[in-house]
Amino acid sequence: MNNQLDRRNFLKSGVVAGASMALAGMASSGCAKTYAAGGKPGFNMSGYRAPKIPTVRIGFVGLGMRGPGAVKRMTHVEGVEITAICDKRKSCTDKVEKMLADRGFPKPAVYTGSEDAWEKMCQRDDLDLIYIATPWELHAPMAVYAMKHGKHAAIEVPAATTMEECWQLVKTSEATKKHCVILENCCYDFFEMLTLNMIRQGMFGDVLHGEGAYIHDLVGLNFNKNGYADMWRLKHNAKFNGNLYPTHGLGPICQCMDINRGDRMDYLTAMATNDFTMNAEAKKRAAKDSFYQPYVDQPYRGNMNTTLVRTVKGRTIMIQHDVSSPRPYSRIHLVSGTKAFAQKWPKQHIAFGHSAISNEKMKELRENYSPEIITRIGEMAKKVGGHGGMDFLMDWSLINSLRNGLPVDMDCYDAALWSCITPLSIESIANRSNSVDVPDFTRGNWKTNKPVALELEAITGVRGIKKADSSGQLNV
Repeated sequence: MNNQLDRRNFLKSGVVAGASMALAGMASSGCAKTYAAGGKPGFNMSGYRAPKIPTVRIGFVGLGMRGPGAVKRMTHVEGVEITAICDKRKSCTDKVEKMLADRGFPKPAVYTGSEDAWEKMCQRDDLDLIYIATPWELHAPMAVYAMKHGKHAAIEVPAATTMEECWQLVKTSEATKKHCVILENCCYDFFEMLTLNMIRQGMFGDVLHGEGAYIHDLVGLNFNKNGYADMWRLKHNAKFNGNLYPTHGLGPICQCMDINRGDRMDYLTAMATNDFTMNAEAKKRAAKDSFYQPYVDQPYRGNMNTTLVRTVKGRTIMIQHDVSSPRPYSRIHLVSGTKAFAQKWPKQHIAFGHSAISNEKMKELRENYSPEIITRIGEMAKKVGGHGGMDFLMDWSLINSLRNGLPVDMDCYDAALWSCITPLSIESIANRSNSVDVPDFTRGNWKTNKPVALELEAITGVRGIKKADSSGQLNV
């Protein structure tokens, strides 16, 4: 579902000359302060309980990298109907259609063959949720269109790429009273949820600093011409010098700090290294394959981007992004409080003083402080899969909220705030790392918004999960 430039137009698109300014039409002095106003608040979607939907009818758009896994996970969730699937490539819809047939599910309506097929799907009257797993620049337009056509929207990360899109998501969700959920799976990872629940129980005291990251060597994938369709992800890295993928590390930290629900981001500053890897990779590949010649000598983003945020209540957050250095995978997930400290990467540990606690004590903490969603369906989630189970927990929680009229824990304000780090970091870097104001997408409601409870107010069944056999394996 990608309307990207072809290779010839790629050279003409201004990628070479001031490409970072394309997104940063917003990156002029003082523009963030203009966005920070945002007008008067609309209907407050934080804590909103939408009408219950006994069976959630889903339309999936984008069946390339992430979409098929999402469809398969939803076949294990009770109260879900996979009504429609969409991708402009028929080969992608064919594979998902076959997977559903093999698993005994009814044939969904199929939309394919054109760039606007997704619009026709969104116009159906028998859909409750549009699940969006397309290239980044399509996330916000599709979500806005879906909400305007009466559907809740669930968007893969990042939810938006520009400040204008961030505000569109917020204002459309408020106007339509449709949820706009950012699909930040890392908020549902087991250690992140453990630390969040411990913080909610007062174990960390006052949280004063957090760190999150997306450090993942993706050079091979980004330059794989058979990987992401139309090389869209590489093109983003060639155009915009900033933190292009902030939400994996940032989302869990924001939840630990009650951002948008008791505190808010005030301002940020960002800095980046030069590119030491991607142009060299492009030249190496172009020497053997002319396909890569258009990607040579582009203004690639720096290897490491570091963004620092200060909140209104005086907390600090560090967010890092590096997808082109040969480093082990890390999201950091570091939380520092006045009573305790936790860090996930490279080794999970929690400390209440100078030394990390023992493995035995860690086991005790997991048993006593893992939230209910982990204790009740965590093992099921591991069997169903999706990044160790966190994807399934995220999808299950979304459907549970929609079926039972519960608040979603990642709403339109989170989608906008976590995603706006990209354009604001671009602006800061373009201005010698000057600080940039972060908009208040809640327009003051952060002062009274309450965190979403971790306890499950209602719990549904799980389709396709059977009791473990004698080998301890679940049949999924």
